Amino acid sequence: MRILVTGASGFLGGRLARRLVDDGEHEVSILVRRSSILTDLGDTSAMTLVYGDLADPDSLEAATRGVDVVVHSAARVDERGVRSQFQRENVDATAQLLASARANGARRFVFISSPSALMSYDGGDQLDLDESAPYPTRFLNLYSETKAAAEQAVLAANTDGFTTCALRPRAIWGPGDRSGPIVRLLGRARAGTLPNLSGGRDVLASLCHVDNIVDACVRAAESDTVGGKAYFIADAEVTNIWPYMAEVAQDFGFEMPDRSADPRVVRSAVRVLDLVWKIPYLATRYSPPLSMYVLALMTRSSTFDTSAARRDLGYVPVVDRAAGMTEFRDWVDRQGGLATLTRDLR
Repeated sequence: MRILVTGASGFLGGRLARRLVDDGEHEVSILVRRSSILTDLGDTSAMTLVYGDLADPDSLEAATRGVDVVVHSAARVDERGVRSQFQRENVDATAQLLASARANGARRFVFISSPSALMSYDGGDQLDLDESAPYPTRFLNLYSETKAAAEQAVLAANTDGFTTCALRPRAIWGPGDRSGPIVRLLGRARAGTLPNLSGGRDVLASLCHVDNIVDACVRAAESDTVGGKAYFIADAEVTNIWPYMAEVAQDFGFEMPDRSADPRVVRSAVRVLDLVWKIPYLATRYSPPLSMYVLALMTRSSTFDTSAARRDLGYVPVVDRAAGMTEFRDWVDRQGGLATLTRDLR
């Protein structure tokens, strides 16, 4: 098969492109900007580099010519940005890529979605969530809202001859992660700016090692039973966030900040910050010091039932947490350590 991967200059897309090449069974194209930094991809000689941009319909039309499968990983994922940017990059670009892929005869479209698409602004814990859960009426942030809209467009595009599906990994982590939520939280903890927000409760989470979602992508590109469906993808282990963060901090040679904060007080302050961060000057330049989105990730339990992925994809996690964390620590050390890795995050 000839497979086009978007977002290959990023964490997940790059890891997927590398896996597909190493498998030796596919022709791999990657959509990249001429300014994209491809260092983490290593040797790209076995990949076809297609230069373009998700905002440029002509480049998407060219990128999808002769392609059998599109795996759409690129997205605006951080908290910087205004509504028009999230709409353009997460919704409009996905719709355009879908249209181009279908018009050029692609047979399959795999969309990297997120459980954030199901997180409500005023919601609470979500335990053992499965794919029957509805979309919220008020989304947690612009990322959640636009990922939900893009996911719905992808699933609605499923037809005979053009199979579409969506995969929902949460908090992807592992070697190659330079700016994801785990790295950002570790950076804040190391800097002493991350108080314990648990309120004394267990905060349980289904995380997803990058190689587990990569394997799910490969399986989704080949399965005959995924049409028009979304799937949660997660590690086998459920993580108790705050105790585990303390363990990881010790492994990296520092202690978590020895202080806590009342989540109710913090939530009130964050609601104000969320309003302030609607000012375009701030929203387009900086991530907020704390947002309702990050607060939800750190104070709400979110665990996912992956039985549908096991049934339809044959999904079984290929990396366990212990082995994945050892590999991640080794990679961080090769980057110069956690302080170096997180130094320039905004």
